[in-house]
Amino acid sequence: MAEEFDALLEAVELKDERRTGWVLRGIESPESVAAHTWGMATLCLLYADRGGDDVDRERAISMALVHDLGEARTGDVATRAEDGTQRVSGEEKTARERAAITDLLEPFDDSDGDFLSLWEEYEARETPTARFVKDMDLIDNCLQALAYEREDRYDETERNDAFSEYENLDEFFATASPRIRTGVGESLFEEIKARYEREIGRACRL
Repeated sequence: MAEEFDALLEAVELKDERRTGWVLRGIESPESVAAHTWGMATLCLLYADRGGDDVDRERAISMALVHDLGEARTGDVATRAEDGTQRVSGEEKTARERAAITDLLEPFDDSDGDFLSLWEEYEARETPTARFVKDMDLIDNCLQALAYEREDRYDETERNDAFSEYENLDEFFATASPRIRTGVGESLFEEIKARYEREIGRACRL
C-alpha cells in the first residue's frame, strides 16, 4: 500500500493549493482547490435533478471529486478572459493534467478504468452529465466571487496588472458566461450575476 499512501499524501496537498485566479486578484485568504471541489460536489448533489433526466447524480458527484485531482501535481492554471494572459494553452493544460491524474490513480484498483473515465468524460463534455458538472464548476466560481464581493475580501483601489481589463471580480463572470451549456446553469448564473451586480452597486453608493 506504500504507493497508494504516496498518492494520497500528494492528493491531500489540494487542501492547501490556493486557487490561482483568486490569488492573482489579491483575495484575502483565498479558497483551496479542495474547497472548490467540495463546492462543485455539493452543487451536483443539490441540482442534478434539475439538470435533466439524463444527468446521473452519483456519477456527477464522483466526476466533480476527480475533476481537479491532477492539480495536486500540476498546480492550478487559471482560465483568463483574455487569451494573451493565459499561462499555458488549453491543450497543454489538459495534457499535463491527464498525465498527472493517470499517474496518481495508477496505484489504486481501477481495473475497469472508471476513475480515469470520469475525468475523461468531464474533459470531453460530450454527455449530459459532463456538461452539467462543468456548469457546476463555473457556477461554484461565480458563487465564490459573489461571496468574496460581499465580504470585501480584496482592495479594489489597489493597482493589479493581472486584472487590468476588468473591474472588481467581473472577469470571473466574463469567463463563465460563454461556456455555460445547461438550463439550470444559465438560471443559476443569471441569479448570481444579478446579486453580484447589486453588491457592486451597493459598494459604489457607500
